[in-house]
Amino acid sequence: MKEDVHALLEFSNGAVMKNRFMLAPLTNTQSHEDGTLSDDELNWLSMRAKGGFGMVMTCASHVQKIGQGFPGQLGIFSDLHREGHKKIAASIQAYDCLAVVQLHHAGMRAPAELIKEKPVSASENEKYGTRALSLNEIEKLKSDFIAAALRAQECGYDGVEIHGAHGYIITQFLSAEYNQRSDQYGGSLENRTRLLFEIVEGIRNTCGDDFLLGVRLSPERYGMDVSETKEICKRLIEEDKINFIDLSLWDVFKFSEEEKYKDKPLLEHFTALDFKSVRLTAAGMIRSGKDVINAMKLGLDFITVGRSGILHHDFPKKIVSNPAFEPVKTPVLEDHLRNEGLGEDFIAYMKKWKDFVVKD
Repeated sequence: MKEDVHALLEFSNGAVMKNRFMLAPLTNTQSHEDGTLSDDELNWLSMRAKGGFGMVMTCASHVQKIGQGFPGQLGIFSDLHREGHKKIAASIQAYDCLAVVQLHHAGMRAPAELIKEKPVSASENEKYGTRALSLNEIEKLKSDFIAAALRAQECGYDGVEIHGAHGYIITQFLSAEYNQRSDQYGGSLENRTRLLFEIVEGIRNTCGDDFLLGVRLSPERYGMDVSETKEICKRLIEEDKINFIDLSLWDVFKFSEEEKYKDKPLLEHFTALDFKSVRLTAAGMIRSGKDVINAMKLGLDFITVGRSGILHHDFPKKIVSNPAFEPVKTPVLEDHLRNEGLGEDFIAYMKKWKDFVVKD
């Protein structure tokens, strides 16, 4: 039964999830300034694996130094980061849990004060103060995504996810709004998707068929169009070089924000596709036991949990023991988050979320 969140899930590369729960790739600002792993970040991820998640994904991990999107971000752009990633992969897998790193580049969303130079993007953008990448720089960006995937594989990870959502650099190429290029990487949808598909092909060719590979996409917002995102999904499925698609919806039960797509819930635009051997997950407002069951009934192969995974390191185990489980009400005390494995930097970050942490 597909709605059974406790059932095993096998991917086309042979990897097996022990259940249908994945920890979302959550910003936590806990790593060191140079992108190396901190004990706090290792503890945060390890506790989620111990808590019963079938797959644990790291936060967005930048593939170039200038791709850093937030302070305390975990890097994967240098061999300096290898030892930390080896620790992450081993500590997650010790609990019979798949370990996956999310490959990321913030592009125009990289704060200039953080990267100490002008951010880069598909095109020049006055609002974000960005400059356009040259063709040589696009080649370098592509090779750095591929090199980061190989580094992850050599560190022992089961796989990687390419972050193509949330207005970061892949989205900036995919979007007709942000991508104003007139060369082979701009204009038509085929050209705007070229970078993504070249990265996918490069990772698959470099890391082999046994390495788990996913792509995260935003169906709308960030300059994306639902119908174009569907076309991207169709091609990813047809080319059969990835193992899963991860849709970031903010709310898996919502209707589209665009009037022309409000004929059915947003997720249904995608679950109606024939995914063949590619698995589908989505994130957004999956907080309680009831939400978990209802999200699976929408046609997902597995679910991605963020907020409730922060509040309860053992969220999957709580659902097993009580399918009607409701997470603790927010705002919560700082001590609750400490007990759930969040370090001080992560707690400080969570204070920026509306009504999440009790005010001092």
